[in-house]
Amino acid sequence: MAKEQWRSGLGFVLAAAGSAVGLGNLWGFAYRASQGGGGAFLLLYVLIVLLVCLPVLVAEMVLGRSTGHSPLLAPVTAAGSRWQPMGWLFVLAASGILAFYAVLMGWTGATLVQTLTQGLPSDIDAAEAFFAGLSGGRTALIGQLLSLIVTAAVVAAGVRDGIERLSRWGLPLLFLLLIGLAVWAAGLESAAEGYRTFLLRWDSAELINPTTIRNAFTQAFFSIGTGIGCILAYAAYLDRRAHLPREAVAVVGMDTAVGILAGMVTFPVVMSFGLEEVISGSTLGTIFIALPTGLASLGAAGQVVAVLFFALALIAAITSAVSLLEVPVACLIDRLGWSRSRAVWLSAALIFVAGLPAATSMEVLGWMDSVFGGLLLILGGLLLALLLGWVVPNRFEDDLARSQTPPPLRRLLLVMLRWVSPPVIATGLVISVVDLLKS
Repeated sequence: MAKEQWRSGLGFVLAAAGSAVGLGNLWGFAYRASQGGGGAFLLLYVLIVLLVCLPVLVAEMVLGRSTGHSPLLAPVTAAGSRWQPMGWLFVLAASGILAFYAVLMGWTGATLVQTLTQGLPSDIDAAEAFFAGLSGGRTALIGQLLSLIVTAAVVAAGVRDGIERLSRWGLPLLFLLLIGLAVWAAGLESAAEGYRTFLLRWDSAELINPTTIRNAFTQAFFSIGTGIGCILAYAAYLDRRAHLPREAVAVVGMDTAVGILAGMVTFPVVMSFGLEEVISGSTLGTIFIALPTGLASLGAAGQVVAVLFFALALIAAITSAVSLLEVPVACLIDRLGWSRSRAVWLSAALIFVAGLPAATSMEVLGWMDSVFGGLLLILGGLLLALLLGWVVPNRFEDDLARSQTPPPLRRLLLVMLRWVSPPVIATGLVISVVDLLKS
C-alpha cells in the first residue's frame, strides 16, 4: 500500500491537472487544430474528451485509489495475473513518453535562455538556423540531461514536498501567464482572423478525415493524460473521501482551457506576422520558429512576451514530466521495496539512455511521439474501460459509493464506461493505426 498521501484534495487536483497540462496543450493543440479544419477538430476533440476520456479518467482514478498500488501492480490486484501486461504497458508508455519529452523540455529551456541572454532571431532564416543547432548535437543532450535532473529532484522530494508543492505554485502561475498572454494576443492586428482561420473555420468533410480523427484522439488522450498510468499513480496516494467525478471534471476542464487559451495566443501571432506556412508544416516549427520570428518584429516588447511564453512552456513541461517519472518510480517502490531516491535516479538514468536516439534524430522523436504518445495511450485507455467497465465493475461502483457519489451519476459513468468508451476508443485506435501506417 502507498504510505504517502496528498496533503489535500486540492493538491491532488492540481497535481493531476499539472500532469495533463503540458507541452502538448501549448503547441500540439494549435498545430492539430490547424491541420484538422479548425472547428471540426475542436468538435471531435471535445466529444472525445467528454464521452470517452472523462469516464476513463474516473476509472483510472478508481483503480489507483481502490488498490493503493502502483500502475504495475494495480491491474493485477484488481483482476488477477492475466492483467499484468496492462501494468507493463503503463510503465512502457510513461517511460517512452518521458524519454522524448525530456528532449523537448531541453529545447524549451535552451530557447528560454537564448531569448533572455541574446534576444530573438532577426528573421525566419536565423530562427531556423537556431532551431537546427538546438535540435541536435551537444546542446540537445545537455538540455535532455538537465531536464531529467530537475524532474528527478522534484520526484525524489516526495509526493507532498516535491510533486504537490510544485503543483501548488506552478499551476496558478501557468494560468496567470497564459491568460495575460491571451489578452495581449487579442490586441494584435490580425487576432480576429487568427481565431476565425484556425478555431472557427468549419469544414464538415474533416469530421470523417482519418488524419483529423487520429489527431483528435491523440490530442485528447495525450493532453488529458489518461491511459499512461500517471493519474493512477497519483490516485494511489488519495484518501477515500475525495469525490472522483468532480475532481476528474476539474482536471479535464483545466486541461481543455489551457489548450484553447494557448490557441488564442498562437493563432493571432501566426496570422499577424504571416507565419501560416511554418505552423502548417511542423508542430515544432510553431513554437521554436514561428513564435520567436513573429515576436522579434515587436522589439523589446516581443522579447518580454517570448520570455513569458517559454517560461510558461517550461513550467507546463516540468509538471507533466514529474507525473511521467512517478510511474516507473512508484512501480519500483511498490514491487521491489526500494527507497524513493534510489528508484528515482535509476529510472531517470535509464530514461536518459532510452531518449538518446530522440535527442539526435528528429525522425526518431516523431516516431516515439506517434507510438508512445499516441497509440499506446489510446490502447491503455481501452484496457482501462474494459477492466473497470466489464471485468471488475463492482470495484468501480463500490469505490465511488464509498466517496458518496450519487447513484444516478455512478450508473451514468458505468454505462459510458461499458457501452460508449470501448467501441469509440477501439474505432479511434484502428483508424489511428491505419492512418499512421499510410503516412
